[in-house]
Amino acid sequence: MVSRRRELPQTRPGDWRAIKELIPYFKEFKVRVAVAMMLLVAAKIANVSVPLVLKDVVDQLDATRNPVLVLPLALLIGYGLLRLSASLFGELRDVVFSKVTQRAIRRVAVRVFRHLHSLALRFHLERQTGGVSRDIERGTRGVVFLMNFTLFNILPTLAEIGLVTIILLNKYEPTFAFITLGTIVAYIAYTLYVTEWRMSHRRQLNEFDSKANTRAIDSLLNYETVKYFCNEDFEADRYDENLAKLERAAVLNQTSLSLLNVGQGTIIAIGVAALMTLAAQHVVDGTMTLGDLVMVNAFLLQLYMPLNFLGFVYREIKHSLADMERMFSLLREHTEIKDKPDAPTLRVGPGAIRFEHVDFSYQPERQILHDVSFDIAPGKKVAVVGPSGSGKSTLARLLFRFYDVSGGRILIDGQDIRDTAQASVRAVIGIVPQDTVLFNDTIYYNIAYAKPQASVAEVEQAARLAHIHDFIIQLPNKYETQVGERGLKLSGGEKQRVAIARTILKNPKIMVFDEATSALDSKSEQAILGALAEVAANHTTLVIAHRLSTIVDADQILVLDKGRIVERGTHQSLVAAQGVYAQMWRLQQEQRHPDAEAEPV
Repeated sequence: MVSRRRELPQTRPGDWRAIKELIPYFKEFKVRVAVAMMLLVAAKIANVSVPLVLKDVVDQLDATRNPVLVLPLALLIGYGLLRLSASLFGELRDVVFSKVTQRAIRRVAVRVFRHLHSLALRFHLERQTGGVSRDIERGTRGVVFLMNFTLFNILPTLAEIGLVTIILLNKYEPTFAFITLGTIVAYIAYTLYVTEWRMSHRRQLNEFDSKANTRAIDSLLNYETVKYFCNEDFEADRYDENLAKLERAAVLNQTSLSLLNVGQGTIIAIGVAALMTLAAQHVVDGTMTLGDLVMVNAFLLQLYMPLNFLGFVYREIKHSLADMERMFSLLREHTEIKDKPDAPTLRVGPGAIRFEHVDFSYQPERQILHDVSFDIAPGKKVAVVGPSGSGKSTLARLLFRFYDVSGGRILIDGQDIRDTAQASVRAVIGIVPQDTVLFNDTIYYNIAYAKPQASVAEVEQAARLAHIHDFIIQLPNKYETQVGERGLKLSGGEKQRVAIARTILKNPKIMVFDEATSALDSKSEQAILGALAEVAANHTTLVIAHRLSTIVDADQILVLDKGRIVERGTHQSLVAAQGVYAQMWRLQQEQRHPDAEAEPV
């Protein structure tokens, strides 16, 4: 089945749902938020007071009104202090509020990270890592922008506009306030209209950016496969194709941005010209002083800068909401496998396993398992064999509760695993998978991952039992050797032995080996099989095998075909039955010894 990319919901215009997600993060720092708001108010009061003091300074220095000029030292000092206060209060506000912002980023990122780990395997098989990582990266940046600029730019700017309007109404004729408000209304209306139109280009830009990033990461993660088939040019062409779409979207995005900026500049220019013309006329008529003209101009400049910035902030807030919506949509992904309310911890007993009339399907139209029933007694070893696609590995996934059964039930020590906490079920099971993927860290880290608090001696003992200790100590950096992305610096057999060591260190009650020795040569396989037999001696063990020679000592062998158990028994009894298992055994023996007859046992 070819997995398709799970599309995340797009942000709708005017969808401010993401803001509600941020409210709880303010409650953690109520005092800091209150102090930051007080500093914000103080900064705005100081800022609005600057033009008023500047008017008095100019009037004091106007020779037409004051024949004897005296340096207004107190006013000039006050002017400087107000300028300093506006800047100082603003910086103090940022210092006080920075912890709120950074803590919100931390909380949101961890929350999304935890939720991604809580989602079922189905989601992770369908997702594309590059796109998801870019969505989280942009979303956390959006949190910073939204928290800072909504509180400290939009609201303060609107408050400043209100204060300036009141001052103009009180000191001058209403025309000044009407022109100011008319300019602002026209500016905001134009900004809202064009920004909403631009959002479609922004969404396209985000989509193509995620796809290009996904393509690059996917290709680099599969570096060896690309090399095997000499497809470097093919991968580069596909990456370039995505970048070409990104380029077109970016050009459209920039063009629409320039159109928005030109329109905003035109509106502001008309408003400023109208106000200055009106003020100049009043100065000529003698109804306003030169100081009044300077004050009106200063107010306009003070409003022009934040108002111009308001357009940018609004655009970026809309962009941030789009980015955050994609990130928060991950949190709205349904958690398919959930613990029941107050689910108890699995009571660990001897480790008996029972599959009881289990049915399962990944999709309703394609059933994988049909009425599968078997028991694994404590300390016993049961092997499952069968052709590819018969459902062998699905048994391990169901036992780990990566999925819930469609019918029947799975019990560990008599407890239905659906009724117990998932973590407690997985804590008693250790697995060595067929495809071992390691963290991009040291060998020591990857072995100790099963038990982070383990001592060095415990880690080394696990490595010895997995027959990899001697190999490790011959490396220049020994246990501190970096394994590379997905463990690519190690061979398949070395990675498999690290995985075996990791499971040995966990020392679980139940062990699952999913083609655990598939990547090993015959000599290493036999050595590790001996070690595994020793380690699993007192463990309940489920072995999913392709090589029948590795499970001849199993207490019971299940033959799975098209999701049904068609045969079961010991190796000897199944060979004697001359059924499906006997045919598989004969074929494998012929492949191993083409010139000799297959041995009956």
